[in-house]
Amino acid sequence: MKNVLQVIEDYISGCRQKIESPFSKLFLRAVLAGAMIALGACAGNVASHAITNVGLARVASAVVFPVGLMMIVLIGGELFTGDCLMAMSWMNKKESLLSIIRVLAVVFAGNFTGATLIALGAFASGQFNYSAGLLGAYSMKVALGKVNLSFASALVSGILCNILVCAAIIMAGAAKDVTGKLTAIFFVIMLFVVEGFEHCVANMYYITAGLLASLNPLYVQTAIEKLGLSAESLQTLTVKSYLISNLIPVTLGNIIGGAVCIGLPLVYLNLGQKKNDLNNKSVMEVA
Repeated sequence: MKNVLQVIEDYISGCRQKIESPFSKLFLRAVLAGAMIALGACAGNVASHAITNVGLARVASAVVFPVGLMMIVLIGGELFTGDCLMAMSWMNKKESLLSIIRVLAVVFAGNFTGATLIALGAFASGQFNYSAGLLGAYSMKVALGKVNLSFASALVSGILCNILVCAAIIMAGAAKDVTGKLTAIFFVIMLFVVEGFEHCVANMYYITAGLLASLNPLYVQTAIEKLGLSAESLQTLTVKSYLISNLIPVTLGNIIGGAVCIGLPLVYLNLGQKKNDLNNKSVMEVA
C-alpha cells in the first residue's frame, strides 16, 4: 500500500495530464463520470423508494450508490467533486489556478450532461412506473427535499460530503489492488449517503429526475396521496430552485470540502513535512 505522501505526489503529477487534455476528451470523460454517478443515484432511488423508515431507506441507497464512483476509478472518468483535489497542485506551485478552474468548468459541464442524460433515460424507460408510480413520486420527494434546503444548510452539507468523497479517492489511490480500491470507496461513500450529505453531481440526477417526474400527473397524485406531499409544496420544485437553492450552494460546499478541508491539510502536513526533512538533511550534510 502506498503512503499518503506518495498518493498526493502521484495525484499532483496526474494533474498535468488533465490540464493538457483536449477539450473533447476531457468533456467526454466527464460525461461518462456524470453518467456513472447518476446510475448509482438511480439505483439508490429504486432500492429505497418503498422503504418508509428513513434510516433503512438511506442504508439501502448507500449500499448501491458507491458503485458509481467504483466505475469511475476503475474505468476512468473525470468527476468534479474528486477533481477539486487539483487545488493541491496549485498549492504546491505546480499548476496555475486559472488552468485548474478551466478543467473544473469543463468537467462540471460534462458531469451535468451525463447525469441529465441518465435522468432522461430513466424517465423515458418507464422505470418511474415501479410500484404503481411510487418511484416517480419518491423521485419528486427526494428532489423536493433538496431544493428546499437553506443556502447555509446546502453549503455545509456539500462541504461535509466532499470531505468524504475526496478521502475515498485518496484512500483508493493508496490501495495497490482492485479489492483494496473498491473497499476504500464503498465504506466511505456509503457513509456520506447514509448521513444524507449533498453531492452536486448526484443532485444533477436526483433533482432532474424529480423535475421530470413532476410532469406526470400519476406521479404527482401518488406523491400527494401516498407520500403526504402537498400540491403547494410541489410547486417549489422548479428549475430555478434547483439551480439557486441547491446546485450553487452545494457546488460551492463541495469545492470547499475538497480543496480547503482535504487538499490544503494534506499538502501542508505531507509535502510541507517533506520539504522540512529535505532542508534539515541539507543542513546536516553541510555541517
